[in-house]
Amino acid sequence: MNFPATPLIRPATATDATALAQLINVAGEGIPNWLWTQACVEGQTPLDVGTERAKRSSGGFSYTNALVAEDGRRPLGMVLSYAITEAPADDPSDLPAPIAPFVALERLSVDTWYINALATFRDFRGKGIGSRLLDAAEGLAAAGGLDVMSIQVYGQNTGAVRLYERHGYELAAKEPVRLHPAPPYYTGDVLLLKKKL
Repeated sequence: MNFPATPLIRPATATDATALAQLINVAGEGIPNWLWTQACVEGQTPLDVGTERAKRSSGGFSYTNALVAEDGRRPLGMVLSYAITEAPADDPSDLPAPIAPFVALERLSVDTWYINALATFRDFRGKGIGSRLLDAAEGLAAAGGLDVMSIQVYGQNTGAVRLYERHGYELAAKEPVRLHPAPPYYTGDVLLLKKKL
């Protein structure tokens, strides 16, 4: 498989919506698919629901908040990031258990540039794409006047934790996993990592 030495990093467009949905499900360790399954109407697949949500021009999970790494033909990975300027209105105790820890930690991410999701397709891992996307998100934060980054990750995802630590992210807080719908994340913690730019 040919792979460009330097993949292009570009703003996502609405035409990237299916790839964005696939990648956010990778980053979310199956929770997005679980949520989309509950939102399906007759004739819809979970990926259809995710694609429609990614096509929106507003909201956290919108193509307008994503950067895509591509090889000139197709997306290889993406980072979804934006400024958090106020705490989420949702009370974590009122939310489905699997997403409650994330909302609780998001409350500790006010006044940061928040990386909601970072993922690459399996065939393109280990090629530096995640690092380049992290760097690009940090560039967006600096341009937006924020000097603290934040990201959440399952503690059991040791590869991702190592990547973030290599980039200077440090543990800021953690919340226990609650009723994750898919293995292996039934136990352990969701970690909030932060980095001062």
